[in-house]
Amino acid sequence: MNLEPAQTFQLVSLLAVLVLFCFSLRDKINYRRWFRQWEADRKARRDAELAAEAGESSSGDDAPKGPWS
Repeated sequence: MNLEPAQTFQLVSLLAVLVLFCFSLRDKINYRRWFRQWEADRKARRDAELAAEAGESSSGDDAPKGPWS
């Protein structure tokens, strides 16, 4: 089986596009993983801030706590 120059060029081009697609897909997967981790960290920080604010505001006043007060 002999390949003509045009066929060889097409084969090389197809392989190059496949490699480019694989690198692009890998980058998108890594970005998605990073973004999800960043979002989870941001939510954890925000939840900690809200918990700290709630702790500060409720510890300062002497309001009755619970139905028995």
